[in-house]
Order: sequence, then structure tokens, then C-alpha cells
Amino acid sequence: MVAITVILAAVIGTFVLGLGDQLGDTAPQASFDVTDVNSSNGNITFAKTGGQTIDAGDLTLSIAGDRYEDALPDEDWQSGEEKVGNYSDTDTYTDEETVRIIHDPSGSAIFEETVDFST
Repeated sequence: MVAITVILAAVIGTFVLGLGDQLGDTAPQASFDVTDVNSSNGNITFAKTGGQTIDAGDLTLSIAGDRYEDALPDEDWQSGEEKVGNYSDTDTYTDEETVRIIHDPSGSAIFEETVDFST
């Protein structure tokens, strides 16, 4: 009886303190490749090469620390599909920069690669 009370108290305490909300926000497992960079129109193309289906609307594109909230189309992204992210043709990157895809609900970067924008 004591053990059941302790377990119930721990579960209730977790949710009361707000920790329960964080338990469901884990980053999805996926892998990506950058297949094309077009600096003249601000497009970067990603291929999803594996992992679970992801709602691209939950993703944010980050280049050199600059965040582009709605850069990727708001639709499911399955393995084998390519998506074009637009980072704005007003922002010019001419060197190698760190590109990240961030899963907003968890706050985790699920992709990170150094990309050459000089081509």
C-alpha cells in the first residue's frame, strides 16, 4: 500500500510541477542531406533520407545562427522526399555556414551540417 502511494505521489508531482509536459516533446529520429543550395534565390534543398515521418511545420531552418521560422512547407515529410527551404534572397551567405533543422516542440536540432554557400 505504501509503495502504491509513493508511486502515485511521484506521478502526480511530475505533472503538477510541469515536468509531464516535457516528457512528450522528444525530438523525432530522422536523417537528411543537403542536395542543392541556390544563393541567388535563397533556396536550400533537403532530402529526407531516413527516419519517421515529420510534420515540416514543426521545423525551423537555422543558418549561421539565423532562424527562419516558416522556411519549410507545412506538410508531412517522409523518407525519400525532398523539400525546399527558403531562407530569403535578402540574406547572403558566401562562406561555409552551419545549417541546422530544429524541431521546435522539443527545441532539439535534428540535423546539422556545414554547407558551402559560395557556389
